[in-house]
Amino acid sequence: MWVHGGTSLEEANRPLRCRLGVLVCCLVPLLWAVQTTTVVQAEPMAERGDVRGRIVGGTATAPEAAPWAVALTDSAGTHFCGGALVSAREVVTAAHCTLDPATGAARRITDIRVVLDRRDLRTREGEVIAVEEVWRHSRYEHFTRGYDVAVLTLRSRAPAPPLKLVAAEERERYRPGTTGTVYGWGRTAESEPTSPVLRSVRVPVMSNSRCSRAYPGFDPGAMFCAGYPDGGKDACGGDSGGPFVVDGRLVGLVSYGSGCARPGFPGVYTRLSSYATKIRDVAVTPVR
Repeated sequence: MWVHGGTSLEEANRPLRCRLGVLVCCLVPLLWAVQTTTVVQAEPMAERGDVRGRIVGGTATAPEAAPWAVALTDSAGTHFCGGALVSAREVVTAAHCTLDPATGAARRITDIRVVLDRRDLRTREGEVIAVEEVWRHSRYEHFTRGYDVAVLTLRSRAPAPPLKLVAAEERERYRPGTTGTVYGWGRTAESEPTSPVLRSVRVPVMSNSRCSRAYPGFDPGAMFCAGYPDGGKDACGGDSGGPFVVDGRLVGLVSYGSGCARPGFPGVYTRLSSYATKIRDVAVTPVR
């Protein structure tokens, strides 16, 4: 079982303490006491799956496409999340990507690198830029409670063109049936390794009611769901923080979900229109 929302196997070693956690923690408190959400595979939980930060059923992205898509790596060069460049010096990613998956403490700024224009992570192409400042939403506690958004301010200006950020009033981009594209270097299936090349997949926005049935703690003011009822296409482990794009606008970030591309369990994304004003306020360079 997978907990989407995490960026590595270690991230899943944090219990679901929020409303979604009520579903699991009330049923099997002794299992969760061992602090494991990716490894525990008790049969009662297998029906629901577990919940982690995940591209399944997609294709490799063309070299000239998505120049604003960035990979986040640690100081050793290990990829752990994705993000999107929204100005010359700002990258938007998921809040949980800025935390150490093993301890829950904030990652050291010196241990976050933004990699631009490197479609294949096995190469040294592109540019690596250090992070000068990290802003994480002050109300963030856990990805299942919303506020899963952060802004990384870069030490130097990025040479790539930024992606336009959705505006607070742009609600039409979240209408059920609207198709968006999600990007990332994550797993291509639950049991598969992460992809060395940037991949993308198109999935439709789902209704809030359908998402609430899949995830009892779903908050429509902070999140939205995307995927197909029968599964098959989704984000997966390692895609956390990656962009969900509709009509050339960054409207969401990969946040969490149950497994990867499972029927009845769409991916959950941060609803960026709810945080667009705050993102623009904290940016040191104008965000379009």
